[in-house]
This record gives sequence, structure tokens and C-alpha cells, in this order.
Amino acid sequence: MRVVVTGASGYVGRRLVPVLLERGHEVTATFSRAGTADRFPWRDDVTVAVMDVGDAGQVVAALEGAQAVYYLVHGMAGPDFVAQDRQAAHHVAHAAIEHDVERIVYLSGLLPPGPTERLSAHLRSRHEVEQILSASGVPTTTLRAAIIVGSGSTSFEVLRQLSERLPVRALPGWMRSTVQPVAVTDVLEVLARCLEIEPATRSYDVGGEERLSYRHLLDLYAEVAGLVRAEVTLPVAPTALVGWLAGQLTDVPSSTVEALVGSLHHDMVCREADFRADLLPDGWELTPLREALERALAGPTPAGSGGNGSAGSAGEDRPLDLLGPVPGDPDWAGGSISVEGGRAVRRPRNPAESLLLGLPRLGRSAWAADRDA
Repeated sequence: MRVVVTGASGYVGRRLVPVLLERGHEVTATFSRAGTADRFPWRDDVTVAVMDVGDAGQVVAALEGAQAVYYLVHGMAGPDFVAQDRQAAHHVAHAAIEHDVERIVYLSGLLPPGPTERLSAHLRSRHEVEQILSASGVPTTTLRAAIIVGSGSTSFEVLRQLSERLPVRALPGWMRSTVQPVAVTDVLEVLARCLEIEPATRSYDVGGEERLSYRHLLDLYAEVAGLVRAEVTLPVAPTALVGWLAGQLTDVPSSTVEALVGSLHHDMVCREADFRADLLPDGWELTPLREALERALAGPTPAGSGGNGSAGSAGEDRPLDLLGPVPGDPDWAGGSISVEGGRAVRRPRNPAESLLLGLPRLGRSAWAADRDA
């Protein structure tokens, strides 16, 4: 198919493009800045379109000739991200109608039970985008996922950096909710298979095998990474303060972290599992959470690897694993611990981690955040 991948520089987008190329699709990858495409090894295999989703004209131009559109754009920066997301969704919906696009595939967040009015702004916005795209009349498949595990994933990087940098794990008393993480490789398979089913407007909850509390997720991460951390429960911890502190302690853009923290109040688990029958090939086994964490913590694949999870190799024996680091991941991705041969290995600490582990005060790395990704 002729496919447009919006947000191709984002975490999922930069892994999805080579998967689609391997399956024979003709891909147009959109970027908000033209030069951004040059850092990806698949740059010469795609059509590059400069597209700001806030610019209706650029959206119409980018979608011309498309049979399918992947909507992977999420705005979590600044106080107006909800309005910006709404406007972007309308632009893509209208352009899809104008060009008779056959289907839209939207990657969203899991919705907890209960009135949407009680959701965090982050989740309300995701749901509103789903409603706008679905109401367009263009068949829209929405995939709802919680934490996507993989090196470079925003939620995973927050988990990794806080776990590595804080000598004591401080948990808010209200953080008792449950989550159902899923490996990015499973998400990529589901996304790609959305092009192989009959177009229809419906949503799928997408999650891995394990459901666990955030505390147990932190425990499992610490075990895999070889970390020993004391735990302290904070009986009084306003959500806004927790979000601000987490944003200061990690290299992930702080506005993004603050938006994500608001969702920690909700149980983020699947209410149905239809995606397994409808969107996964027979015999496909979801990646166990421990394995996903170990692979996400693997060191960078040496140069020369292929652009997807099954083609190309580093040297002669190491295929590029899309759960681990890939070319084009932002500067703020990664940590000081990798898992090699099932054993956690510590690399030299970055300045922020050394500061936080060595001094009783807050600190923040000076690393530059890749805003485009």
C-alpha cells in the first residue's frame, strides 16, 4: 500500500517505518523539519514530507495519494497540548476525507473504566482524538496501549532514569494502580497487521501477558537491572509536584513527564483481548515482560545493522532488535546499565546520575532533549 506515517521521527514511528518497508509498502514519512529525516538509515527508502500537523495545507499535501495513514502524533508539550491535539486530528481527518484514504490507524492510550471526565488531561486528549478520527467516516482502527516497553520509549525512559538515578525509591501513597505493559515489537506487529484486515472503525486494547502494580513493575525493573533500592512511601504527594520533580530528575522533556504522571492514578489494563485473534498471526507469542526489559536494556547495536527486527546484522551474528536502541533515538534515551548475557553491567554514570546518587539534593543533566522526537 501507499502509506503515510505521521510522526515518523517519534519512538514508534522510527521503528514502524522499516517494518512497513520490509513488508513491501510504499512509505511517506512525515517530519516537522526537513533535516530530521537524515539521521535515519531508511531515509533514502521513503518519500519525505515536511508536515506540521498544525498546518492544514501541509497535512493535505502530505496525504495526497495515500491509501492508509498511521496517526502517531501526540502533543504533550505546553499548557495547550489538548487544543493542539484536537486541531491536528481535525486536519488529518479532513485531509483523509479529501484524498479518499481507505483507512486510518491510530495508536492511543488505554482507557480505564469510568467517566472520561475523571481521566487525566493526557488520556482525555487521546480519547478525543480517537473520536474525531472515527467520526470522519474514514475507517479508523484505534490501538490502545499503556506502557510500551523498549529503549527510547518515553514511559520506559522515565522508569529507567528514575530507577537508576535515585538512591531511594520514593513512591506517592496514591500510586496503587495496575498497569499492563507491552513490548514495542508486539505493538509493531499489530500496527503492521492493521493494513491486512478489512477496514473498519473499531478500537482494540493492546497489552502484554502480565498485569502488575507500578510498585511491582519497579521491583522487576530493579531486579533485571541489578539495582538495590530502599523504598519510602510519601503519604502526602500532590500529583503536580510529583510530575514536576520527575521532570527535573530525568532527561525526558519535563512537560511530557508531567503529562504522563497524571495518568498514574488510573488502572491501565486491557478490558478485552480481541487484538490477539484479529491482529496477530497464528502462533505469535507475546514477549514476556522480563524478557522485554532485558532486551530494552541491551547495549547499542553496532553500526551496520539492518533497519528492522529481522533483517541485517551487526557484524555477522547480532540482528537489530527493535526493543533496544536504534539509530535516530533521541539523546535523552539510554542509561548507565545494560544487560549482557543475562547479567547487568554498569557503564560510566552520566553527570545527572552521579549528582543524584552522590549529593542530597535535586539535579538535572545538561543533556539536550530532542524535541522533534
